[in-house]
Amino acid sequence: MTLLERLNQTAGLLVTLARAGVLAPMRPDRYVRMAAAVRREGMSAATGFAIAAQRCPDRCALIDELGTLTWRELDQRSDALAAALQGLPDDVNVIGIMARNHRGFVESLIAANRIGADVLLLNTSFAGPALAEVLAREEVDVVIYDEEFAPSISRALKDRPQAAQIVAWTDDPGAHATNVAGLIEAHLGQRPAPSERTSKLILLTSGTTGSPKGAKHAGGGADALKSILDRTPWRAEETTVIVAPMFHAWGFGQLAFAALMACTIVTRRKFDPEATLALVDEHRATGLCVVPVMFDRIVDLPDDVLARYSGRSLRFAAASGSRMRPDVVIKFMDRFGDVIYNNYNATEAGMIATATPEDLRSAPDTAGRPAGGTDIRILDSEFRGQPTGEVGTIYVRNSTQFDGYTSGATKDFHDGYMSSGDVGYLDAAGRLFVVGRDDEMIVSGGENVYPIEVEKTLAAHPDVAEAAVLGVDDAQYGQRLTAFVVLTDAASATPDTLKAHVRENLANYKVPRELLVLNELPRGSTGKIVRAELRAVLERNATKDSNQD
Repeated sequence: MTLLERLNQTAGLLVTLARAGVLAPMRPDRYVRMAAAVRREGMSAATGFAIAAQRCPDRCALIDELGTLTWRELDQRSDALAAALQGLPDDVNVIGIMARNHRGFVESLIAANRIGADVLLLNTSFAGPALAEVLAREEVDVVIYDEEFAPSISRALKDRPQAAQIVAWTDDPGAHATNVAGLIEAHLGQRPAPSERTSKLILLTSGTTGSPKGAKHAGGGADALKSILDRTPWRAEETTVIVAPMFHAWGFGQLAFAALMACTIVTRRKFDPEATLALVDEHRATGLCVVPVMFDRIVDLPDDVLARYSGRSLRFAAASGSRMRPDVVIKFMDRFGDVIYNNYNATEAGMIATATPEDLRSAPDTAGRPAGGTDIRILDSEFRGQPTGEVGTIYVRNSTQFDGYTSGATKDFHDGYMSSGDVGYLDAAGRLFVVGRDDEMIVSGGENVYPIEVEKTLAAHPDVAEAAVLGVDDAQYGQRLTAFVVLTDAASATPDTLKAHVRENLANYKVPRELLVLNELPRGSTGKIVRAELRAVLERNATKDSNQD
């Protein structure tokens, strides 16, 4: 990059930061203290919290079910917890956090950063062997967790008794010898000794292709900051409601970004659609951060309930983590305004594309256009570029790619571009459309079939609330499709009429051979459909049929 290009890049960043209010008129000593905080903390995913504590110490930082904390209070409490962690008998190099959205999660994150410990964010749905495997593989020294997960943590640490256990949220503090609130109270006023280590964040992949893998990140850079601010209308020192799970890459990213913007963070431990709308109106939030299934739950509220809330303060409602239903996108924006921003992210690559409300009005199933500083290529199996509209594997290149899996493995790369693990295509307007995971495509009778295409067709039927489609082995065709649908309350459709609907809209080989009606689709805590549980439904049905024979 030439000197002129670097100057232009820096100038563009400064303009973006000024427009978003990150750079704003303030006393010079504030800027000096902010710079000192960066030097002390280093650049990490939690640095924004330290900067905000110097920028606006008395401004409200966090609102949860326990009340309100200012940035100064959050900073002091995090220092106290960090000092307590440094006082543990054994060295603390890796801290696992298994907690819902609340101050204990945030304080633990900041404290770990301040002692240079790596942070492993654990899915709150983890249990059994998978949890034990991850804790052992990542060599976790301390686990900070909510009381409700105590049995799972205890079993998972059975073969790792040296790991310390600290409760983050409890309804009865006296029931636990060591808890976050107690450690903070005992060490308030103390600061941790400076650490020579730099904390890194370990985000777990969704585990769709096996056991979840740990992806280590050092944190996003200026390119990532600019790309988000150029596409999504964040403004410094406003209020954002974050109900997306903070342990997930998307929810965590929104938390870290809100701190960097010194935005008041409003959250609650468990998602409730009406309570979320109430938080937006009560706190006049300009931002809402969710996973797509939360939009579904909001628009499914009765009309008389929806009518109680205006949402008129919202400037953006950002989502990521799974596919969005086109009908839900339109319904939400028709009621609350054109505020939805759909983000296509990968744990290993950060922000890849963003769909603005304008994009979604034109094509409500698009993943959007490439984020600033991100290049996207659509390649076939021979790494040849695919023409507009043709499906291939999505490869990306940007500055937010991960540092590799903690196991030492990495993703597939070609010519500096990383495979996202998804397949899709670009349209003539440069918008990206994700067709599905590259391991979801099936070959039925020699024809390539992507389940998402059949899912969208089924979901377009007025009697279908939602649908999921799997490929299963078939002796005659190699593989065949099986569909699972949830019907609307007043539905009259049958499996046969729904198959006929697919046949009317798609090629015959894309019609599911089986179609099962369920009360609900199994979903994980981020809203993704748990396909392993759908396969278990098939196995149970096969066993039942075999017994009846």
